[in-house]
Amino acid sequence: MLSAETLILQLAYALLVAAVLAPGMFALRSLIALAAAAFLARALFWTGDMIAAAWAGLLLAACLLLLGRALYERRQVRFSAEEKGMVDSLVVGLSHTRARHLMDQGLWLSGKEGDVLTREGEPAEHLYYLAEGEARVMSMGRQVGLLGPGDLIGELTVLSGEKASATVIVNGPARFWCAPAEDLRPYVEAHEDISRAIEHGFTSALKAKLRASNRIIAEGGGVAPAS
Repeated sequence: MLSAETLILQLAYALLVAAVLAPGMFALRSLIALAAAAFLARALFWTGDMIAAAWAGLLLAACLLLLGRALYERRQVRFSAEEKGMVDSLVVGLSHTRARHLMDQGLWLSGKEGDVLTREGEPAEHLYYLAEGEARVMSMGRQVGLLGPGDLIGELTVLSGEKASATVIVNGPARFWCAPAEDLRPYVEAHEDISRAIEHGFTSALKAKLRASNRIIAEGGGVAPAS
């Protein structure tokens, strides 16, 4: 049988491993705080190592301070329902303050049927986050995809400055967040944490688009003709 001291030590190491795999800073710091508490308990009640206890206590205090600040920021920053959806899908892991800072680089707009958001073969001038409504993806005059709430538009080209690979047309009433590419590029380059969060969001969005596009093509027996 393992002793209580050994179990506490193994628990602390397991919490550190979990912290490395945590998806966001809040979860990471919470797990490190728990690990520090376990190390502190071991030092105080079993080994009697006051130096180890001091370091564990300092680590625990630092984590609690940062967690407290994050909770305070969450109470101060408010998001609407559509903004919350964007935060949850595009910038997972960012603090509420940083997510608000990013969101303030663009604005929310209402779209209507026929609005063209990107044009095939032309540079993407804006990044869009579709909160409500649908938009069809056209390539060489044929529909190859359908976008819905939670999808990004222009994410593959807006930061690189490359030309859009498809035309995206709004199907009906829509709501979306829109940020100019010429402003967004230098902003993202200047903020490393936001750059990492956006890259992760872009990757997730691309995977979802590929799955949806493959499903449409498979159900239609090939590339669907434009309506």
